[in-house]
Amino acid sequence: MAESQLRQGPSRVPLFTMMQKVPAGLMLIPLALGVLVNSFAPEALKIGGFTQALFKDGALALIGLLIFATGAQITGSRSGKAAAATTTVVLVCKTLIPASVAIALGLLVGVEGFLGISILALLAIMGNSNGALWLAFAGEYGDERDTGAYVASAFDDGPFLALIFLGASGLGDIPVLALVAAVVPFILGLIVGAVDREWTHVLDHVPNITIPFMSFAVGAGISLGTVLTGGVQGVFLGIGVVIFTGGLTYLGYRFVLRRGPKSGIGFAAGTTAGNAVAVPTAVAAADPRFLPFVPAAAAQTATAVLVTAILAPIVASWVLKRSGGLTVHDPVAETTA
Repeated sequence: MAESQLRQGPSRVPLFTMMQKVPAGLMLIPLALGVLVNSFAPEALKIGGFTQALFKDGALALIGLLIFATGAQITGSRSGKAAAATTTVVLVCKTLIPASVAIALGLLVGVEGFLGISILALLAIMGNSNGALWLAFAGEYGDERDTGAYVASAFDDGPFLALIFLGASGLGDIPVLALVAAVVPFILGLIVGAVDREWTHVLDHVPNITIPFMSFAVGAGISLGTVLTGGVQGVFLGIGVVIFTGGLTYLGYRFVLRRGPKSGIGFAAGTTAGNAVAVPTAVAAADPRFLPFVPAAAAQTATAVLVTAILAPIVASWVLKRSGGLTVHDPVAETTA
């Protein structure tokens, strides 16, 4: 009883709450701390044991756990058939088309990309969407079709789509076994989510637990100089994601789904997921040729996460307001009407 009361008592320093108040704070703050430690005390985390395993070498294991939880969330979804068309539009417009454009660009200019922006960074930033932001925004201004499309963001989370695109295009030398190894946690998660909803409920909390530790471990491989040089590029990339991928999803809402005044919700998909910062590391684990691009790509991705988390809901709200669709969804009123 005493232990239960202690857990329910107020925090002396509400660190978790403060991190959540910062856009993408659960990812950005630990990432920044990891970068600072790696820049000013690089040997501090190389002492072996559990310390090095968790804070320096733990990124891949934590990414695997996150991928497993993602699979369980997809098959554990209660979105139903009403969200199928919306999910397809969001997945195609937010992820598949932009990723295809990034690959086409890579085939044209090479994996090095242009202006210091590698194809690895473009895939990580364009191919992952912030499902939590989408769920919050769609839940307030949309209906069950929109919230159910959260499945699209769950599907594009993680590195396997990037691996598939790179391998299929020939830009990456992705061994079949490496691709299988990346997909196995996802498939196991699909199975667990399909057969046991209780496990799905438990795994819902995995992102909040793993993302801070994963982000710190990723940051522990990045220097402060890389962040400073990649930050400006990340800002422009973030703006581009909102305009390009959010704009495509808006067009899908307007002309394919024919959602009229509510089409502005589509711009809320123009985001980059916090765990996208781990995609470059995971891709480089499958194809070491991408290792030189990982630090800059991770730094650019982290900046884009912050920019899109702030800008996407602002743009979506503005478009909804102009079209007369900025009304809060009230399922109770709809039921009694």
